[in-house]
Amino acid sequence: MTREGVGQMGLETFLFDNAAMRDFLVQGYCVLKVNLPVGFHQPVFEKTKKNLAHLASESFPLFVLLSLFLILFPRPAGARGPEKPNIVLIFIDDMGYGDIGPFGSTKNRTPNLDKMAHEGMKLTSFYAAPVCSVSRAQVLTGCYGARVSIPGVFFPGEKNGINKDEHTVAELLKAQGYATMCIGKWHLGDQPEFLPTRHGFEHYFGFPYSNDMLHKAKGGKLPVVPLLRDDKVIELLTGEEQSRLTERYTDEAIKFITENQKKPFFLYLPHTAIHTPIHPGAKFVGKSANGRVGDWVEEVDWSVGRVRETLAKLGLEKNTLVVFTSDNGPWLTQGKDSGEAGPLRGGKGSTWEGGVREPTIAAWPGKIAPGSACDAVAGTIDFLPTFVKLAGGSVPTDRKIDGKDIAPLLLGKTKASPHEARYYFNGYNLQAIRSGPWKLAIASQSEGMGKAGQTVPASLESPRLYNLDTEIGERTDVAAAHPEVVARLKALAVEMASELGQGKPGVRPAGVVQNPVTLYPFEEATKTVPAKPVTLDALKVGDTLSGTQAPQIVNRPLTISCSLDGKPPSGVLVAHGGMSTGYALYLKEGYVVFAVHPSGAELVRLTSPGTLPENAALEARIAADGMLSLKVNGQTVATRKLSGPLNRQPQEPFSVGFDSANPVDPTYEGMPRFAGTIRALKVSTQE
Repeated sequence: MTREGVGQMGLETFLFDNAAMRDFLVQGYCVLKVNLPVGFHQPVFEKTKKNLAHLASESFPLFVLLSLFLILFPRPAGARGPEKPNIVLIFIDDMGYGDIGPFGSTKNRTPNLDKMAHEGMKLTSFYAAPVCSVSRAQVLTGCYGARVSIPGVFFPGEKNGINKDEHTVAELLKAQGYATMCIGKWHLGDQPEFLPTRHGFEHYFGFPYSNDMLHKAKGGKLPVVPLLRDDKVIELLTGEEQSRLTERYTDEAIKFITENQKKPFFLYLPHTAIHTPIHPGAKFVGKSANGRVGDWVEEVDWSVGRVRETLAKLGLEKNTLVVFTSDNGPWLTQGKDSGEAGPLRGGKGSTWEGGVREPTIAAWPGKIAPGSACDAVAGTIDFLPTFVKLAGGSVPTDRKIDGKDIAPLLLGKTKASPHEARYYFNGYNLQAIRSGPWKLAIASQSEGMGKAGQTVPASLESPRLYNLDTEIGERTDVAAAHPEVVARLKALAVEMASELGQGKPGVRPAGVVQNPVTLYPFEEATKTVPAKPVTLDALKVGDTLSGTQAPQIVNRPLTISCSLDGKPPSGVLVAHGGMSTGYALYLKEGYVVFAVHPSGAELVRLTSPGTLPENAALEARIAADGMLSLKVNGQTVATRKLSGPLNRQPQEPFSVGFDSANPVDPTYEGMPRFAGTIRALKVSTQE
């Protein structure tokens, strides 16, 4: 260790850090730069400072110098610097704003969360993202998902994931001496390069993606999902075997806290609950008054209680910040297994408040005022800068970070949001913007993923404005009464839209693996199952097919054909998928468009060179080699080459005459249902 090194470390740290002393002893000389803080027997120190510094400059033997110093300046009691706070982030899947007691639920019993809110702070304008992967990317990187090219949801064996060059909150806290662990649902890519242990977490235990992404393992009988320990698959769990997940996650959390109680730690606990399929533990089944989803909410509450009880038992409670929140709103199409958004409009997959505003509580005894509430705009993008600064670190300046330090809000030092505006992205599509109480919708919005019904139209030229302070449910458009607010928010939206979006300069790439493989061999990967052509001409406008009823198109060629009566100008003919993966055939101002969204890649459009003739016959095709083609009356009018067929099944329904969920192509958002007649509709997945 050099003289400069000791000086940078500080004399107090050097003298009382055994590792530093050993390092110094190895070198055999003393080069101390004396610079003690006030409080170390200052009068005596001033009298002898010159002599002590002289001895140091003469490379006086270390043990003699240390003896002199410790006799003259014994370390006073309580002289340690402030402890770095432990941080526990509990992240629930698909929990709605109205699913817990502190946010108005009367169906689910949540005594531990009630207590946490009583002892801490409710954050009532706290935002995540519309769906799973993008929401988790925001937690880890402090950026909007569009900035880091994670716009939607990752699937097993996908080539894309979180980029190794992104700074994560775990990496930055680890650099500050924190023990780090992720327990639960990861969902930022399942290739080795994308897993938690490559992004700042020393250990990992959990599912790499959603619990509904089950596949039959080679030679297996039932669909399963992999459970990982660090980067290794340790078990393949069936749906029913997921019933112990919350208990196992909680046990792992308690073990991690106990083993690391002597050093600062960061525990990221993203629960699988309450994502469908619903699998509460045996002790909770049938115990709530709200069915299976209520059972699982109440088990989550039990888990929160056990974690906080452990912190208190170990004497760590007053030095630990605990935050509870969710990744997106409730999946409204899951029937009795769906959570609730309370007074908010919309749900998962939507940029209405119900899709992205989350029930959030923060507790830190002695730091956060008990029973407090904060309505300032904040969100998951703020975790990285907040946690890193609380830990004594610095937020990287080599790239744009969208999040802000919200510690002043948590600690009651201010009630003002650090954000001039909050941006509502659905994929790469900026749909709304909030500043203070005002929310401006600049694009059409659906009610949520898989939620049938017409989207509510809006555009930059014809936006909608809501005052969320006076009407949290977003029903009354007040744009006409507040033109100055509309103008200000439109200007902010235009500025952000010029920075973020597909191909925009503020977007950084996602991670890419050239030859991705699944974490375990799928049965589907070893067999070629022939697919019969599906005749859909019995369907009418407004019908949908989901699950196995929808065309199964993974790694298969796809041909859509139909005939139209007359000369309709605009409307969606068929749509299957959404902002992550999918395809759609639609008309716009008399032209026909075939839009294809490959997983992890940009949307591709084929457009007819001219408007359609009357009674046109259409064919849109993705060939086995990836060649896209669009035909009108048997003539090829447009082509383009992709790398191959779509490599994952769209999660949203197959819809006729409209798009029932998140749009494959934002261009047709807000279009009314197709008003014409579609005849001889067929979808084939054969050559």
